[in-house]
Amino acid sequence: MKKKLLSMILAVTMVAAMTTGCGGSEQASSGGAKDSDKLVGVAMPTKDLQRWNQDGSNMKEQLEKAGYTVDLEYASNDVATQVSQVENMISNGCKLLVIASIDGESLGTPLQQAKDAGIPVIAYDRLLMNSDAVSYYATFDNYMVGTKQGEYIVEALKLETEAGPFNMEIFTGDPGDNNARYFYGGAMDVLQPYIDAGKLVVKSGSVDFADVATANWSTETAQSRMEAILSSYYADGTQLDVVLCSNDSTALGVENALDNNYTGEWPVITGQDCDIANVKNMIAGKQSMSIFKDTRTLATQVVKMVDAIMTGAEAPVNDTETYDNGALVVPSYLCEPVFADVDNYKELLIDSGYYKESDLQ
Repeated sequence: MKKKLLSMILAVTMVAAMTTGCGGSEQASSGGAKDSDKLVGVAMPTKDLQRWNQDGSNMKEQLEKAGYTVDLEYASNDVATQVSQVENMISNGCKLLVIASIDGESLGTPLQQAKDAGIPVIAYDRLLMNSDAVSYYATFDNYMVGTKQGEYIVEALKLETEAGPFNMEIFTGDPGDNNARYFYGGAMDVLQPYIDAGKLVVKSGSVDFADVATANWSTETAQSRMEAILSSYYADGTQLDVVLCSNDSTALGVENALDNNYTGEWPVITGQDCDIANVKNMIAGKQSMSIFKDTRTLATQVVKMVDAIMTGAEAPVNDTETYDNGALVVPSYLCEPVFADVDNYKELLIDSGYYKESDLQ
């Protein structure tokens, strides 16, 4: 009888332990986390890019410090996996979802499930499209990311005073990522007048977004395309002056291709995220700049939004006009990005504690 009673107690204890979190493989608890009203699901797209690992870990750390239980999931850039993860978060009792989507168009079904269950959703850094279940959007000013890249190119090439022409190629991101269009649009709004005036010449002819997009922001895809461009348009010694890259993974592919196939003077190359490999290339003179988006800043803002929502208040926002997801204009908080280059990277990245100096050696 005692053995039977003990078995029943153990079974109940195990069930209780399983239901205190959202059921994720990276779930972590903090003090007071057994409160079922403190369950937050965080869905990240992939571990393949350094920045998402930093986003996820910063989010998890700050939410736990604020007293929440965190179910942190990475979907390996597989849409079906992310759909399943979000559905599991909902069925396992998460009270709020923070989602950085792989494809902003792909989560309609679980978003509707969240709405039906009364679960608020914060789109994180990538806007969730065509759904009225999105409560808020937290990101950096993505259009400003592009304008800063474009402005850097204008200054680096002295386009206001130099006659040119300068040869340029363009690499942006995944067409399923709504941010890629903002990055591209911001940069092209700055650079298009110089293209129209003939100061910037795109030898490959690839200018339209559809022609310069890079599926999954893949380094390998960018490298393959850059190699094809070099062999077709620059193998005769033609100088390549600048490559507009929307982020660091595409920039790294371009730099790999140049290392292997280009003997001219190294071009100006832009990037975004300050990934370690790219910062090392920046120090070595192979990348000119990278937009720095301090994920700690964004995580802090998301925690403020979560706290407000959980207490029944309106989350702090600073933009209620820009981000139309096709179903509604999503109230947003936009953090301001800055750029890092060889002159200021120590202050931005090392002195701030974002990296250790040994990380970049």
